[in-house]
Amino acid sequence: MKKITVNTIIALALGSMCLSSCIGSFSLTNNVLNWNKRATDNKFINELIFIVISPAYAVCSAADLLVLNTIEFWTGDKVIANVGKTQNVTGKDGRLYAIKTLKNGYEITDPAGEKSYFVFDKKNKSWSYSKDGDIRELFSFNEDGSIQACLPNGQKMNVEQNEIGLYQLRMAVNDGLYFACNK
Repeated sequence: MKKITVNTIIALALGSMCLSSCIGSFSLTNNVLNWNKRATDNKFINELIFIVISPAYAVCSAADLLVLNTIEFWTGDKVIANVGKTQNVTGKDGRLYAIKTLKNGYEITDPAGEKSYFVFDKKNKSWSYSKDGDIRELFSFNEDGSIQACLPNGQKMNVEQNEIGLYQLRMAVNDGLYFACNK
């Protein structure tokens, strides 16, 4: 009787972990696919590579399905993220900025080479801006789904995550003046 109970508990635990109703992001499989698409400039050679490494797709899919997606579902963190990757982005000022993905946020390098950071604090569910050692909290997520924004004057304001909340925040930051333009 005891052996049946232990086996049943193990089966239920494995089933709940593996069958968590989470489709997941399939990060590992997608990374292999993206690499395969860019392996060469010739789509026919890329197809040959796909055929040769097709067992790797099966292994990666199984790893995603049984392990990585389950971890992602239960923890909320992607096991395989774009950590360490850098993208070049053109700012509104027309200059090129390098944005590097970090484990807890982003590193922004301006055209002059100066670095600043957007950092997410998982414990407090907040985003902060850091430059030259000066750290300034920007906003945090409240339990009810609203956002507590930190205004430039040091006050804090709770707003909803919608257009009305964004409008209220813009009005508070700009002393009641908000200009909109249609480009």
